[in-house]
Order: sequence, then C-alpha cells, then structure tokens
Amino acid sequence: MKLLKGVLVLTVLLALGACSSKFRTYNGPEVTRVIVYKGERQMLLMHNDRVLAKHRVDLGFAPRGHKNFEGDGKTPEGRYYIDRRNPDSSFHLSIGISYPNEQDIERAREAGKKPGGDIFIHGQPNLLKPGKPDWTAGCISVSNKEIERIYAMVKDGTAIDLYP
Repeated sequence: MKLLKGVLVLTVLLALGACSSKFRTYNGPEVTRVIVYKGERQMLLMHNDRVLAKHRVDLGFAPRGHKNFEGDGKTPEGRYYIDRRNPDSSFHLSIGISYPNEQDIERAREAGKKPGGDIFIHGQPNLLKPGKPDWTAGCISVSNKEIERIYAMVKDGTAIDLYP
C-alpha cells in the first residue's frame, strides 16, 4: 500500500511539473524596440511609439556610466541588438545583447583591457537570490515571471537602446 501511495504521489508531482513550463507564447503586437533607462531602473518594450510592457530592472553593481571593460560592473549604454537566447541559463532564461560593438572593443583595447561580453537580460539566479539591488556583473535583471514574458515577446534582431 505504501508503494502504491508513493507511486501515485510521484506521478502527480511529475504531472504538475510538466504543466508549469517557463516557455510562454506571445501573439500580440511585435516588439520593435527595447528601451532601458538605467537611472530610473526601467525597461520598456515598445511597438513603434506604444509601450507594450514596463519592467523594473536591476543593473550591474556599478551602474553609472558606460561599460568600458570586463569586470567593471557597468551595464552598457548605447544601441545594441538582441542577438541570442539561452533557454538553459543559470538565471532562469536569458536573451543576449550584442555588446561589445567595434567602438567598445577599441575603447577597451586602448585602455589595455578586454571589453568583456555575455551581457544579457535575464531572470534571477537559479541557486542563490541576490541580497541587494544592482547585483549583476553588467546585465539587466528582472523577475523570473517577467523574463518568461520578455523571452516570448522579444525576438532576435530587436534593437535595444540603453540610456544613462
């Protein structure tokens, strides 16, 4: 009897787990641009001039100014593009930003440093939760529920403008 109950409980848990996918679908207006206002810790998903969604964000641990080199803790500023996605991210889900561009590479080279890379919009860490705002190494972080929606809405090739 205990074995039967154990099998039944395991079956129910597996069925519930299969129902809760982190992958969403989106059938609304196309996101034509992402805007991040670093000072306001705000990200807007836009369809032309219309705001489709607004999210509060956390940034790099040194949020002021443009990212200059690997390890500076800054989030880039300027125009980039969504260029990849990671469904197996250590931060729930993530979508990549095309940092560094040619100017970023040159600026870092002139300083004798590496520009860094792997800048993403992502969810929360899968293991440890951050204890304070602006905790990333230069990425843009939102809640896991928000990144699920953003991941579905924003396509590769979408422009992202990051402002001070």
